Amino acid sequence: MKKHWTLKETKKLFNKPFFDLIYQAQTVHRKNFDPNEIQISTLLSIKTGACPEDCKYCPQSARYKTNLKKEPLLKEEEILKAAQKAKKSGANRFCMGAAWKNPKDKNIPYLQKIIKKVKKMGLETCMTLGELTQKQANQLYEAGLNFYNHNIDTSENFYSKIISTRTYQSRLKTLKRIRKSGMKICSGGIIGLGEKKKDRLEFLIELANLSQPPESIPINLLVKVPGTPLENNKKVNKFDFIKIISLTRIMIPKSYIRLSAGREKMDFQTQAMCFMAGANSIFYGCKLLTTKNQSEKKDIKLFKMLNLKKQKKSYHINEKLFLNKNFSQKKLFYDASK
Repeated sequence: MKKHWTLKETKKLFNKPFFDLIYQAQTVHRKNFDPNEIQISTLLSIKTGACPEDCKYCPQSARYKTNLKKEPLLKEEEILKAAQKAKKSGANRFCMGAAWKNPKDKNIPYLQKIIKKVKKMGLETCMTLGELTQKQANQLYEAGLNFYNHNIDTSENFYSKIISTRTYQSRLKTLKRIRKSGMKICSGGIIGLGEKKKDRLEFLIELANLSQPPESIPINLLVKVPGTPLENNKKVNKFDFIKIISLTRIMIPKSYIRLSAGREKMDFQTQAMCFMAGANSIFYGCKLLTTKNQSEKKDIKLFKMLNLKKQKKSYHINEKLFLNKNFSQKKLFYDASK
């Protein structure tokens, strides 16, 4: 029977002595994953800037002056070239993001074409395009999209202080549509938005108590971009951030936890503690949509110091794709998230 988390027990867990909490998280992690293996994803912005939403942390919002260069939807050859580069670097998942509130129906055929071509390279695919209708979610699933990213960002109570152009419930409805379509979910949030400890715990409780938790959970540390309303937010305590990673691993034991935005500002020791606490996925490459990421050179150095290895290919392919002549069972590997 699936566990239902409450605020009282989540607070109790968070307030454990730091090393006891880390030990518990590491124990859970080892039961479900190879603790010395990291899943690698690469993220590309396929349509940049001019977003109509007002997310206070985002440089892509048209409402803020962040000197971001606007770019239309990238051409097919540019996307495929980036996907090929990602594969050569060791990534096994290629993620594509478009700065939309929601895609238009006219965009879907082009996106379907891209999904199919990236998958032919042997890469998992993920997209983040904003809110989806059920029809759009089904179409992306039929094209073979493995994951759809749609972050809930923070707690329901704090959400309206960060975003006013959509509601928290609309985010949850999109997650239900994604799950109903057959795609796997990538959904997480951001630490450092100005939220209280209670908001961080409620955010994790929301994810953990979904009928089926996200298979991939990005935990982001706020990147304070000049020109956005949150550019002067207080710095997040490193130990509090590591404890959030620990809680995520304990509360959602079988999902991948991705150390995402903000990693470029973390020292190696903090990242190592996050991996010890249960993080087992990163974005690899110099850029996360429009913000800086830790350089590949530094990642290679970090992996070498910690004796970490990149995860081998792990496909999350729906049953209908077994009927596709482009995919044979010989090309499939185990699904480590199950």
